[in-house]
Amino acid sequence: MTGGFGHTHDVVIIGGGHNALTAAAYLARAGHSVVVLERLAHAGGAAVSEQPWAGVDARLSRYSYLVSLLPRRIIDDLGLALTLKRRRYSSYTPDPGDPSRGILIDTQDAAATASSFARVTGSAAEAERHARFGARLGPLAASIFPTMTEPLRRRSEIAALVTDAALWEGIVERPLGELLRASYDSDIARGIALTDGLIGTFAASDDPGLRQNRCFLYHVIGGGTGDWDVPVGGMGQVTDALERAARAVGAEIRTRAEVVSVTPEGEVEVAGEHPGTLRGRLVLSGVGPSVLAALLRAGGAPTTDAASAPPPEGAQVKVNMLLRRLPRLRDATVAPEAAFAGTFHINETLSQLDAAHARASGGEIPDPLPAEIYCHSLTDPTTLGPELRASGAQTLTLFGLHVPHRLVAGRDRDTARRDLLAAAERSLDAVLAEPISDCVHEAPDGTPCVEAKTTADLEAGLGMTGGDIFHGDLSWPWAEDDEALDTPAERWGVATAHERILVCGSASRRGGAVSGLGGHSAAHAALEILAGR
Repeated sequence: MTGGFGHTHDVVIIGGGHNALTAAAYLARAGHSVVVLERLAHAGGAAVSEQPWAGVDARLSRYSYLVSLLPRRIIDDLGLALTLKRRRYSSYTPDPGDPSRGILIDTQDAAATASSFARVTGSAAEAERHARFGARLGPLAASIFPTMTEPLRRRSEIAALVTDAALWEGIVERPLGELLRASYDSDIARGIALTDGLIGTFAASDDPGLRQNRCFLYHVIGGGTGDWDVPVGGMGQVTDALERAARAVGAEIRTRAEVVSVTPEGEVEVAGEHPGTLRGRLVLSGVGPSVLAALLRAGGAPTTDAASAPPPEGAQVKVNMLLRRLPRLRDATVAPEAAFAGTFHINETLSQLDAAHARASGGEIPDPLPAEIYCHSLTDPTTLGPELRASGAQTLTLFGLHVPHRLVAGRDRDTARRDLLAAAERSLDAVLAEPISDCVHEAPDGTPCVEAKTTADLEAGLGMTGGDIFHGDLSWPWAEDDEALDTPAERWGVATAHERILVCGSASRRGGAVSGLGGHSAAHAALEILAGR
């Protein structure tokens, strides 16, 4: 690499999300001078814990909320002080046609799980099919997940690791709906599985573009097991641990430092509390591709094909609640403490999910709104103050699916938020024995402790274009057989059109979710480049 000017840092990182902090920790630990530039007053991006309601001692994971893809290697490499708890209950799914019964998947009681499947579907055979499908996914996860912290392997190499050729075809080559229809007999069980392909992803079960398949793959390989864990103390503990690790080895983290332009040569113009010009031997981008493209244009770079691509579009609404107590269910055979401890699926049969996608594609909010809920505080009560814990209060997070940004873009944000919140409340109330509003805790000023975060809120507050939590469509976590892998950036899946600029966030080849993988990959590519390899 050559440069026409002296550098102020070895690496300048744009954005202070968890991936940026991961990259900073790795690079500073290797002895490089690193600065992280974050526009907001704090680092962490979407993986933060905050107190949404004044005077209420509850810290919620306001945006992202569970950990699946953070490899043990990153935790160990960086010495992260982080505790993750496994949930006993995988999920609870009321029958939309008769909410007095539902499927409770208990990882510690196969007989109870089989009984709940039989109660809803009429046969315990569906529980056996669910167990077989999970058993098929296990070896897939165990084979693919370890490759996520290595340079990219090619598609044929990954395929060779997967001994179940039919499963590979069903997930990688054909629309996911086909595999789920072949694996299950009931609409409700098919929907339970399909939701793993739709978090933050707007697609039908048979979408030929396979967006749902890629999302599904990431969800089921996490940790080599597919388990989703609760971070003790909330998501903020994950980024706090990463920030401490980065600072401990000398990385500089500047908040209220807004990047206004970038040049392909590594010159970064900064406004805010730390105005000036920084020059990096390398620049790592933790922001989305469309944001980076705008910064490059501001720096005088020509527009590339990637920069002119359609903007990304998120497809979710997140509702955070603090309850005085958990609500009663219509299903009297299941305790709320069990139903809400795992993932609580609402109106998410496969046919309902596809109908919701069709309705949203036509410009309407789905009715009923497919959603899933979980209660962080049942697994980790430390996010609540002592008085709230003693009172029986619980947090509740609802994640509504198939709400593409087009439904809120250009609308008044408060009005759009109210409409989506009302849709979420209707969907939830349909399976409860009492209105959720009767259980909501009130702040000292009398306002209910409920907040909704739409894609427009994510765009305005976090700079995520279109509210897309993945910064665009997820990619397969491997290289195609004919893809160029000549440079470190290409081999690690973090290349851009500019030699000095690498992607380190969710837009990297294996980015998406709270994983640190984008930061890990960018750091390892940067280490090779800086060493002249």
